[in-house]
Amino acid sequence: MRAWVLLSAVLWYLTGAGGRRSSERTSKGFIYGKPGHPVKLYVKLHHHSPVLVCMDFRRAKKETVDPTYIWIGPNEKPLTGNNQINITKTGKLMVKDFLEALSGLYTCTLSYKTVKAETQEETIVKQRYDFMIFAYREPDYSYQMAVRFTTKSCEGRYNDLLFRVLKKILDNLISDLSCHVIEPSYKCHFVKIPKHGLIHELFIAFQVNPFAPGWKGACNDSADCEDITNHNILQARDRIEEFFRSQAYIYYHNFNKTIPAMHFVDHSFQVVRMDSCRPGFGKNEGLHSNCASCCVACSPGTYSPDVDVTCQNCVSVRIYGAKSCT
Repeated sequence: MRAWVLLSAVLWYLTGAGGRRSSERTSKGFIYGKPGHPVKLYVKLHHHSPVLVCMDFRRAKKETVDPTYIWIGPNEKPLTGNNQINITKTGKLMVKDFLEALSGLYTCTLSYKTVKAETQEETIVKQRYDFMIFAYREPDYSYQMAVRFTTKSCEGRYNDLLFRVLKKILDNLISDLSCHVIEPSYKCHFVKIPKHGLIHELFIAFQVNPFAPGWKGACNDSADCEDITNHNILQARDRIEEFFRSQAYIYYHNFNKTIPAMHFVDHSFQVVRMDSCRPGFGKNEGLHSNCASCCVACSPGTYSPDVDVTCQNCVSVRIYGAKSCT
């Protein structure tokens, strides 16, 4: 039985009638350095970094004699090629399977020669390029929702029964998406309606999140499970929104204008997205304006032990992505 039909039947029984990132990327996906200006970029967790070029765009268009490249990583030690670090002979760097611990300052020093045509005199020129790379992940979405239902009275057991039935219906509606309703609540108020006097209404609020028991089973061993959970919660939001649209339709079109005393108040459905970050990550629009909506690995001196959206200060922290103040 469709969910909206089930709730309609319950209401009639109870009462009867009556909602990777960088501005420096070129068309080839390369990120060039800027002399004297660190280039800030963001790499999604478990993804490959863009290709970093140990050269600025203007120098890349010119002939470069006997170039050499030295890359220094966040640990201030020279980088060498391995399974995770790829450095080409032309000084291009790519980091594979990027993790929060790989965040930090990457520095490359380009050395090359200028040769005077008349005397063949050689001069060594050195130029340093800085790249600040941060691991990030998408925030986890949840939705705060609110609806209103009319009721005969603020007293009696029918209000609580409606509340419990509604939660059960919504949970069943989205259970296959590993989503569920949490923190449900309601209050009864007197509402003055223009030209209709006072009526009783239930103000119902609840949150929908994608972490129902067993939610990790939907990840299919994916390292970026927030992509899956966020997709599921968007579907859950759409289903619930359609459910309440159906409520409005069934009461105002299918019952010959005879409306039960307890019914959904048309246009009362409200939904607001709420973001949270996994431990070790947080949002900072001032520091990360190019990735303001991202959950970025907490910088040294900060940490995040829970699913808050901000990193807390802790002077003893020396790593990126800290989950505790130690």
